[in-house]
Amino acid sequence: MFDACPVMEPSQVSDESRVLVIYTGGTIGMLVGQHGYVPEPYFLTETLRSQTRFHDPLQDSLFSNAGSVQGFRQWSSSSGRSSPLTSNTPDALPTPPTHQPTLLVRSARFIGDPSALAPNQSEMKDRPTCVQVADKVFEAYLPSLVTPRTTIAGKTKRIRYAILEWNPLLDSSNIEIEDWIRISTEIELNYHYDAFVILHGTDTMCYTSSALSFLLEDLGKTVIITGAQIPLSQLRNDAVDNLMGALTIAGRYIIPECCLYFNHTLFRGNRVSKTSSFDLSAFSSPNFPSLVDVGIDIVVNWNNVLRQASLQKFRAHKAMSPNVATLRLFPGITAATVRAFLMPPVRGVVLETFGAGNAPQRSDLMLALKEACDRGIIVVAISQCSKGSISDAYETGRTLMQAGVVSGGDMTPECALTKLGYLLSKNELSPGEVRNLIATPLRGELSRPLGSTGEFSDESLAKLRGVVSRFIQLSQPKPILPHITISSDSAGTTARNAAAAWSETAAEISSTEAALLPFLTHLAVARDDLDSLQFCIDADDYANVQSAKGNNMGTSVPGGVINCLDPASDRTPLHVAALNGAARCAHKLLDSGALVHCRDNLGHTSLYYAARQGHMEVVQTLLQAGARLGGIDIEGGYAALAVRAAKNIGDKHCLEIWKQTGLQA
Repeated sequence: MFDACPVMEPSQVSDESRVLVIYTGGTIGMLVGQHGYVPEPYFLTETLRSQTRFHDPLQDSLFSNAGSVQGFRQWSSSSGRSSPLTSNTPDALPTPPTHQPTLLVRSARFIGDPSALAPNQSEMKDRPTCVQVADKVFEAYLPSLVTPRTTIAGKTKRIRYAILEWNPLLDSSNIEIEDWIRISTEIELNYHYDAFVILHGTDTMCYTSSALSFLLEDLGKTVIITGAQIPLSQLRNDAVDNLMGALTIAGRYIIPECCLYFNHTLFRGNRVSKTSSFDLSAFSSPNFPSLVDVGIDIVVNWNNVLRQASLQKFRAHKAMSPNVATLRLFPGITAATVRAFLMPPVRGVVLETFGAGNAPQRSDLMLALKEACDRGIIVVAISQCSKGSISDAYETGRTLMQAGVVSGGDMTPECALTKLGYLLSKNELSPGEVRNLIATPLRGELSRPLGSTGEFSDESLAKLRGVVSRFIQLSQPKPILPHITISSDSAGTTARNAAAAWSETAAEISSTEAALLPFLTHLAVARDDLDSLQFCIDADDYANVQSAKGNNMGTSVPGGVINCLDPASDRTPLHVAALNGAARCAHKLLDSGALVHCRDNLGHTSLYYAARQGHMEVVQTLLQAGARLGGIDIEGGYAALAVRAAKNIGDKHCLEIWKQTGLQA
């Protein structure tokens, strides 16, 4: 069954996305107390409610009416309101409606226990009424906040969000493993939201973002962690930009990763370290480029966004081993120190080595490490340098590997520690399997070694000819005409001389391929042509590899051809598979990283179209991958209308399909 939500008109929800903000604490919501900055319950929520850039339910603020000179003047003069430039009377803020739509939020702990607050604080506000629905699980209907409508890249949208505020709020230095489990559990309990923003202190933000990247398994939605160096209570702060930027990205783009947003940049969460305690640019990702750069334009670097198989439903892993630690090598470190450090209950150690993975070559030190590895202790070597990776270029590094130490590549210390704790919490894994997985990128946390860059060759042109050939083949009306091949003739004259003068430069071949591949992908899926779809995936992967090598051949399609949008409808290939019952291609798309939660410009998901068209096999595949109905599919009444129509005509097959999606007749 579906979660209860307020009923809205389709026009209200088709241009809205829903984001859950989990407020754990941190500088962003603090006030100045007697002993410095301290968190204050309700302050952040009430501050955002009072600022029209964060909350404008009536769409009657300056932000909502300043899209043009004419709109601003009309708003300024309406209802007796004078322009603030010509009036001595301050412009009053619009009165919020008496009834705010509420959003269902589930918490892994009791939220809103007034007894946890001091008496004078508990009388300030009425806490939301919480109902226990399971052991340590509570739910409440929280008032929603909604941003003004804004237009980005030609698309107008507003973001409706609810704030789940922890009680008590935590300074990030007090965050522990159980808090990481709580965050991941609350995301799982509220997975009906489109995206998630986590407000967190900056001191341990990198540990949390790294831990969540592993705990959130088969993640298909955007999760962004952010905070501030200067709290929102101060006139000059970075809190507004960080929170608004995180909300905007979360509400507009599906980036299926745990990310960290700070100072106009979205990073992969397990690639980041805090590098400054006083700069507003407090975080850096030395070994991996940014995912999104926010300037005058919002630029999503789609080739950097993680794309993984999505055939499994999202789930939160709810365990992490506490018996891990970090040991930093230093000149003169003794074997006795190392042995004491590696004693039980320690099961895994991140060893911060010199340079590219070097360590002192004393036999007693190597023996201490080898004895620990032989006992099943997992020792992971990373570099003390912020930039660079472990290598076996030096003999002093190879001896570590011979002792049983496993390379951590270019992982950050925060990532290596949390990944080790995550893997050691999986009791089904042997020490050997843990060692193998440490060196394997699970969430894009370490870089794969690249091969030689090579020079541009005829291979690229041959691939382009294959793309054109496939495009011509699939463009023919059924029945498909004989296969057309573009190739060289005996005289060495290629088919392009008979048709068009193709330039052989890498840039022009790349742009031609990028223009054709999305259309070819949609055609292949519409016909459930698995062979042609595989061709497109291989061609796109090749282009991305060449881009990584510096050959400038990467496509600019968001998420690659797997998630390329039809320009007229914003439908992905998965939408096309759902509409046409292309079960084989649907399975292949999901296995290649298709985003199951994407909506077209009508607000519909692939699951809605597959169910409406009666394609049982596609529906089952999508449900297995974690698809669910929501948004306009439910709140707009479209799914309910389809169920009523099927019931009226006695279509049992259709009713069974809708029942499998969770919708009862």
